[in-house]
Amino acid sequence: MGFGRGKRQRERQLRSSGHAGRGGNDGWDLSDAGPGPGPGPHAPTRTAAAVQLSDVRRSYGRGAAAVQALRGIDLTLPRGSFTAVMGPSGSGKSTFLQCAAGLDHPSSGSVRLGGTEITGMNENQLTELRRSRLGFIFQAFNLLPSLTVEQNVLLPLRLAGGRAAAGGAARAAALLAQVGLEGKGHRRPGELSGGQQQRVAIARALVTRPDVIFADEPTGALDTTTAAEVLALLRGAVDSLGATVVMVTHDPAAAAHADQVLFLADGLLADRLPRSPAPVIAARMAALTGRGAAPAAADAYAGAAA
Repeated sequence: MGFGRGKRQRERQLRSSGHAGRGGNDGWDLSDAGPGPGPGPHAPTRTAAAVQLSDVRRSYGRGAAAVQALRGIDLTLPRGSFTAVMGPSGSGKSTFLQCAAGLDHPSSGSVRLGGTEITGMNENQLTELRRSRLGFIFQAFNLLPSLTVEQNVLLPLRLAGGRAAAGGAARAAALLAQVGLEGKGHRRPGELSGGQQQRVAIARALVTRPDVIFADEPTGALDTTTAAEVLALLRGAVDSLGATVVMVTHDPAAAAHADQVLFLADGLLADRLPRSPAPVIAARMAALTGRGAAPAAADAYAGAAA
């Protein structure tokens, strides 16, 4: 679907934030890894929810040809939580992520990140917000091939400048060690496997100590074993660092790592599950899409939950 400002503009927005280009560990102790960015002009309210959407609607086009991508989403996600978002093609899950992350403007409604209202921000303010307070992980990794691994991880801090960049090298080294890439900071992305490149993307997403990490199909290009390792890293970031992760995925095995699974259909929040095994999530998805294939879908994912 061609969305409003389009894919190319969203890529430009992410490049300005240090998150775009081409493209389970324990013990997440980063206490000596240097400072993150300063509070900035839109500092979060630490007691506020990580993500809050109130009657968010998004339509594209006009008149009879208008497409209602989101039809009124009301949702609050607490800090330190891992949420998976699923739904059939055209359900609105990508639009949901774009609006929640400040990559697209809702047609109406309110989006708050860490207590900060973002729907009235201009593009410069949104760029600063994404750069200093949000992390992004994508299926295509979005690493800059001309930069080293360390430079890719440091890019959001470099763009933020000032106090944010102080101690950045130590923080990058600590994060790379935590994601299993110790000693690989001077390599180029092209010298790494797909799984290793996604680990670099996770380190980059964490480097600013963001309020929220938005992940769009982060395991879609990975084999099953590597995908499980990447998901374990995201789970560890939530459990040990208190990170907040919002992940769009089509894979019930990936969604099984989350604290809750939200199901979108026709632009509405249609259902939700607390943390559940992959077969249960697959069965709920099958029921939602009306295929009548819940038992078969559950059997298909039984091995993934084992």
